[in-house]
Amino acid sequence: MKSVSARGCARGVGHGLLFAAAFVDLAYANDGDGPSWPLVATLLLGGAAVLWPVDRRPPWLTPQLRTALPAVASLVCTADAVLRSGVYFGPGELLILLCLLFVAVRHCPRRAVVGCAALDGAAVLALPVRAFLDDRITMLGYMLIGLLLVGLVVALAAYLRSQDYRRTVAVSETRRAERLSIAADLHDFVAHHVTGILVQTQVARMMADNRSDELDPVLAGIERAATEALASMRRTVGVLRDTDEAADRRPVGDLAGIGGLVDGFATPVQKATLHREPAVPDDLPHEVQAAAFRVVQESLTNVRRHAGDATRIVVRLSYERGRLEVAVADDGRGGSQLPAAAHGGGFGLVGLKERVTALGGELHAGPRVGDGWEVRAVFPG
Repeated sequence: MKSVSARGCARGVGHGLLFAAAFVDLAYANDGDGPSWPLVATLLLGGAAVLWPVDRRPPWLTPQLRTALPAVASLVCTADAVLRSGVYFGPGELLILLCLLFVAVRHCPRRAVVGCAALDGAAVLALPVRAFLDDRITMLGYMLIGLLLVGLVVALAAYLRSQDYRRTVAVSETRRAERLSIAADLHDFVAHHVTGILVQTQVARMMADNRSDELDPVLAGIERAATEALASMRRTVGVLRDTDEAADRRPVGDLAGIGGLVDGFATPVQKATLHREPAVPDDLPHEVQAAAFRVVQESLTNVRRHAGDATRIVVRLSYERGRLEVAVADDGRGGSQLPAAAHGGGFGLVGLKERVTALGGELHAGPRVGDGWEVRAVFPG
């Protein structure tokens, strides 16, 4: 609130100075043979172009029109002054033209910026012609001062325009990176659930003939996995449509969600258990919890894909010396019942390693002693 009020105060002071300077111009202009109507028109047009509030500015009042029309009026005023043998030029018109030059360089479209800025700059440099047409040395001195002012204004406006461009590019790149990350999340979530649906459907087909009494839990698991897959996809597609809300709507997991992940993975032929040590805190950084969730999710998905014969999967969460360790181990021998089309693809361990190392952690994946495979990730807490 303080910064907003200070900005409003500064704007009010600037407007007051501009009004005072324009009043000086009109006062001196009226000392001659009467008011110079071209000068009055120039001050009115320029003042309106500079001071018109942004929220009340009509659509037709574009930056090109705002900056070009007062500059043309000023040049006409200069031509009229030459014909009338001298008319005073003052600080009001100079300030208005410099403000419009700033607007032209910073806000005009790329195709119009040179033309509009040239008009405003020419109008500034032409001001001394009105009063010093017969004194070339004085006129050139004032022109040099005007050229210096024009150069300073153009440099400042160009610098701010470049900063605006860099900010726009940075925002665009951030949104693009966020979309790619969300696409990766979409794959992680949906691939996990759909793979589970496929495996449980195959289990259901095998049990339909001789173990029909155990079929209901499998069908319930299929229904749950399908519902979660659809919810994840709908939520993520909504984020992709509106990236401004990505931070609030992006589907992410945490340590608490790992329990549900493990419970949803278990089937009558594959037992999955979670061992979480009491020392594991609940208030770990969100990015660490989300990465740990991804490790478990990707590991369980890989068990389904590459170790369909595994009967026991153990997920362990431990915390020691400020470091969180996540381990997923299975007792499979590499036999898989999934069709070939369901294998491969995705981000896999490569993407998982990127996530872990980006947080300063370590990821190890490899065969266990005896049978099975283990994925272990260590995160700084």
